[in-house]
Amino acid sequence: MIDISESVMQFLLAFLVVGPLLGAAAALLPAPPGLKGTSPDQAVLRHGVTVTGAVLVAAIVLALGFDHDQPSKMQATTDITWIPALDVRIHLGTDGISLPLLALTALLTFLSALYTYFKPPTGPSPKAFVALLLVLESGTLAAFAVLDLILFFLAFEMVLVPMYFLIARWGGEGRAEAAWKFILYTLLGSVVMLLGLLLIGIRAGTFDMVALATDNGRSLTVSVQVIAVLAIGIGLAVKTPMWPLHSWLPDAHTAAPTVGSVLLAGVLLKMGTYGFVRILLPVAPEGFRTFAPYLGAFAVVGIIYGSLACLALAKEGAKGDLKRLIAYSSVGHMGFVLLGIATMTPTGVNGALFANIAHGLVTGLLFFLVGALKERTGTVDLDTLARPSSDRRAPATGAALYGRAPRLGGLLAFGAVASLGLPGLAGFWGEMLALFGAFDPAAGLSRPAFLTFMSIGAFGTLLTAAYLLIVVRRVCMGAKPQHAPALPDVRGYEFAAWTPLVVLTVVTGLWPGALIGLTDPAVQQLLAGGTR
Repeated sequence: MIDISESVMQFLLAFLVVGPLLGAAAALLPAPPGLKGTSPDQAVLRHGVTVTGAVLVAAIVLALGFDHDQPSKMQATTDITWIPALDVRIHLGTDGISLPLLALTALLTFLSALYTYFKPPTGPSPKAFVALLLVLESGTLAAFAVLDLILFFLAFEMVLVPMYFLIARWGGEGRAEAAWKFILYTLLGSVVMLLGLLLIGIRAGTFDMVALATDNGRSLTVSVQVIAVLAIGIGLAVKTPMWPLHSWLPDAHTAAPTVGSVLLAGVLLKMGTYGFVRILLPVAPEGFRTFAPYLGAFAVVGIIYGSLACLALAKEGAKGDLKRLIAYSSVGHMGFVLLGIATMTPTGVNGALFANIAHGLVTGLLFFLVGALKERTGTVDLDTLARPSSDRRAPATGAALYGRAPRLGGLLAFGAVASLGLPGLAGFWGEMLALFGAFDPAAGLSRPAFLTFMSIGAFGTLLTAAYLLIVVRRVCMGAKPQHAPALPDVRGYEFAAWTPLVVLTVVTGLWPGALIGLTDPAVQQLLAGGTR
């Protein structure tokens, strides 16, 4: 790593939060003379790539300057008084828990902007699209960087408006209903969450997340903790999404444009699970312990429910939508994240944080691939894909993607086996550690209950493998029909956008210690209330 002064680190973190906002404002202005390229649309799309690229560079430099010998210490901190009467402060900082999420957000947003430059979504002017994409990035990065409860809530809400318009204006069929469902669910959950955050801040006398974590709930009665965990947990569970508060997700993913689905699955869902780890676990531990068994139960129900829904969609004759299937798979994968958090153990929480990153990489790649498949074939209906012949009576031998576009077929198969948790790839470690955490939960939690959850979760991994292998068989395999149209294989810009996700999926799978070494000291300190 490199030695960077604290003032430069502070600037880098502040730039991550503010830079995209400034870029969004600039995107709405006319392009300067000489920078318009072949058209104003091309200029604003290039602007999006430039700004998100600068943010990604800043995130990489921040990661290189981060003191990896002290990942539990808040670094690059800025602490400025904002609303003195309420003791609300502009408090920014990063540690081993938030740093990987900052880097993931910057990476996925840059890849989305790069993909959009070459393949703009169908809809209104790209100018508004780029501005909304940058506002979305700013809000997401802020949620992972701020250390004040009120600022966290503002960042949590900031992403709703741009995502609503990305779905409603640039989405596909059913986009208006999906966008309304998305914003109504998340807004209603957020109202309840705000009440819980205010309860904690008023009763504890501060909204500072570091001070509250160090206090470890000592200034809050158990009843206050229980009420706060219930209120905040509902808002976080909607965003995660946890069964049964998940029903907005499949519609939103199905209707969203490709990069909207990538960012929704890759980073927005992580804001919910991050809130569980950063706020509820250290700030209200006794209240969280009360609800931990219920959270674990909902988590494993989500794992099984998501897998069964995917199996139903993958079945021949079900007219299953491939985007919808991947959306339901996210419900199952995030169930493992919630199970790990519910164990209240370092093993389980580290597994949850690892699964967060793995899900962002793998599911982001899968949504990119499905978007490319739809662009080439005009459909993501599994039954249509499995019968490339015009004869509807022909047997479903498979779309033969391996033969028609071998690189695209190979990448889709890679994404599927990474998603099912194949050892050696990123998806394996998070799920395994979450199950290990359930095997030996924290003191005060019912071990028989968590052993039951572990068994159900392990069965869910088999169901996950089943539906993903069915998808690979139906889409990638089969004899190539004589009259099936040729499909373009992976293009240059697609190769550029997808390669980092493939490489990181392999690297984190083969070298999990790089990520766990960052998160574990910070998790240990959070669970101990900042006393380690």
